[in-house]
Amino acid sequence: MKKNVISIDEDKCIGCGLCASACHQGAIGLVEGKAKLLREDYCDGLGRCLPVCPTEAISFEEREVEPEASASDTHHKQPNTLACGCPSTNSKTIERKSSPEKTQAKALLAESHLNQWPVQIKLVPVNAPYFDKANLLIAADCAAYAYGNFHNKYMKNRITIIGCPKLDDGDYAEKLTVILQQNDIKSVTVVRMEVPCCSGIEGASKAALQNCGKMIPWQVVTISTDGKILEN
Repeated sequence: MKKNVISIDEDKCIGCGLCASACHQGAIGLVEGKAKLLREDYCDGLGRCLPVCPTEAISFEEREVEPEASASDTHHKQPNTLACGCPSTNSKTIERKSSPEKTQAKALLAESHLNQWPVQIKLVPVNAPYFDKANLLIAADCAAYAYGNFHNKYMKNRITIIGCPKLDDGDYAEKLTVILQQNDIKSVTVVRMEVPCCSGIEGASKAALQNCGKMIPWQVVTISTDGKILEN
């Protein structure tokens, strides 16, 4: 498919790494002292890297981009080219198999329903394969700590992305809009805390739903600080 992706002029690049730090997708890294576009399919086309480049070495161009490879393919082809060298940027799907019948003691153990990695809104690639036909959960990161049955009630059978609008820089709305536009999202569930600062994640999600150009079923759930569901 055709999309706008960055092009880096190596002659102008001084290897400062500012573009790699600005890229929320992990698409840019430093290779032998020069900035490189490591994954075309990770580039979201939002251009956060452009204004931070001191030598104007980055520009946009439209070209054909192959769909994102699977996590196993990515590991095979690029074992040492994670942007920033951090495993948190390595996208993958987590397959959950049905457990055998549990004993009464085992039934007391909580079961994880996380179905993909990464989970931070700022780290997830906008066109990750796990977004296809997904029921999307957009959650405040405190919610899973406040509500004890969070995995089973909200994460089960959903793709989960989390954030904290008070601690993270910038607004999530732009990236969430791109995720909804570029993927076949079946539904959106927003889980927020009752505290005022958490209105940011609800507001960004609603803005994305309004701006994506699609009719997607959605709901907002509010959790109290003592772990009760206040709204459905």
